[in-house]
Amino acid sequence: MTLEIITSEALAPLRHGFFTRRGGASSGIFEGLNCGFGSSDQAQAVALNRTRVADAMEVAPDRLATVHQVHSAYVAVVDGDTPPKDLRADAMVTTEPDVALAILTADCQPVLFADPEAGVIGAAHAGWKGAKSGILSATVEAMISLGATVPHIRAAIGPSISRDNYEVGPEFHTAFLADGADADRFFTPGENGHHYFDLPGYGLSKLSEAGVRNPEWTGHCTYADPARFFSYRRSVHKNEADYGRLIAAIRL
Repeated sequence: MTLEIITSEALAPLRHGFFTRRGGASSGIFEGLNCGFGSSDQAQAVALNRTRVADAMEVAPDRLATVHQVHSAYVAVVDGDTPPKDLRADAMVTTEPDVALAILTADCQPVLFADPEAGVIGAAHAGWKGAKSGILSATVEAMISLGATVPHIRAAIGPSISRDNYEVGPEFHTAFLADGADADRFFTPGENGHHYFDLPGYGLSKLSEAGVRNPEWTGHCTYADPARFFSYRRSVHKNEADYGRLIAAIRL
């Protein structure tokens, strides 16, 4: 099956994509393009899936750069001949022309950045913890350190869990309100003190605060479309033993 790759006009003409689960070699609950070595999927299948992604990005498999994501605000600068493999971070930036920066998600936001004029790109994993901690503004700052300028930085959020499917408890809501009453606009009241949280809306707001003009969300909900996307929350609700990881990538 052919890979399915969602792109954003905001990042054109750079080669990039938010890959769906279609077109991969994994089977069972991981059926499709599972790119997470942290899953219990067969390592050979994951490696083959990543090779297919590298081919689509037109880079060698060892130039598909990933990091060990930990819901932090740490950004790694990728330079030289060896992209990071086990570095603990949640975003990467680079000016290297033959490296694809790749982020893994399964409900969290994959965010791709580019300043085509300066030749600087970035990729970030932004769950609620990372977004709240400042990973998106930190990625913008790291791009600036490499020569990007804020007016020229573009950003797009890929498939993520949407407000309709992201129910959270009262302690979650309270933690965000501690940052200011304005945060309440990202919540819709539910039952028994619960709320529904707009993660993509929150991410777009954080990108705008960082100076990114007209950031985009592709509009795809990972939870709502099991045929195309893996979802951690959906796997929990279905009592599945594990879940696949989607991949998003960008290169100069």
